[in-house]
Amino acid sequence: MQDADERLLRAVMALLTAKGITSAEEIAERVRVTDAASPGQGARMVARAWRDPGYRALMLQDGTRAAEALGIPMRGAPPLGVLENTPEVHHLVVCTLCSCYPRAVLGYPPFWFKSAAYRARAVRDPRGLLAEFGTHLPESVRVRVVDSTADYRWMVLPLRPAGTDEWDEERLAAIVREGDMIGVTQVAP
Repeated sequence: MQDADERLLRAVMALLTAKGITSAEEIAERVRVTDAASPGQGARMVARAWRDPGYRALMLQDGTRAAEALGIPMRGAPPLGVLENTPEVHHLVVCTLCSCYPRAVLGYPPFWFKSAAYRARAVRDPRGLLAEFGTHLPESVRVRVVDSTADYRWMVLPLRPAGTDEWDEERLAAIVREGDMIGVTQVAP
């Protein structure tokens, strides 16, 4: 099957280049950028937002521009929205239809993000789902489930943990996990 998939991919790439829609170099660059994306890029964004109020404001206003400001290529990616967790509201990101995910800033989605079980539980029983990830929120905290779509991707700006005020960006970024930026987990120092 892999040979058939590879042949189909090569045929589509050849057709796109023959019609002048794109070049082999542009395709190779997009593959390189996609393969280089990782949760570490989103963690850098979070750490910068925690240390720089101006960047935080930009990130919440326009996640795409905020990513590009840190050198994260967003060309061709759907717009990126950023949801800020607060002591009152905790955001949980899901794609209820498939696996729409902010790959440009978080890399490839974890296997469970694409599962029907995660998608259904996130909507039907978000607190129960969060508990399975070890995230237990007080009843006073409202859980807001947000649907990532083909037209708009979401990530979470998690709460900054207490006791990290003097930490530099590199140290802060090192404690931010992929789940923290989806909303299934909370950052722990």
